[in-house]
Amino acid sequence: MTGWQSIRSAFVIWLDLMRGNYENYVVLPDDCPFTECRDWFWVTLGEDNVYPKHFLEKLQAMVAAIDSGDVDLVSFSFEDWD
Repeated sequence: MTGWQSIRSAFVIWLDLMRGNYENYVVLPDDCPFTECRDWFWVTLGEDNVYPKHFLEKLQAMVAAIDSGDVDLVSFSFEDWD
C-alpha cells in the first residue's frame, strides 16, 4: 500500500514541477522554491524499497519452512534477560 502512496506523491510533485507550482515547498525564506520541489521529487522516488525477485523467493521459502515445521525454532523471551 505504501508503494502506491509513494508513486502518487511523486506524481503530484512531478505535476507541480511541470506546472511551476513551487511555492508550497519552501520552508525557509532563503530556500529556492524550484530546487526544493525538485529535491522532494527525487526523495519521494527513493522512498519505496524494491527487493530483487530471488530475495523474495528465498524469504518465501524460509517462511514456508517455518510454517511446515521443517526448521527448529528457538524460543525467546525478554523475561529471560532479567
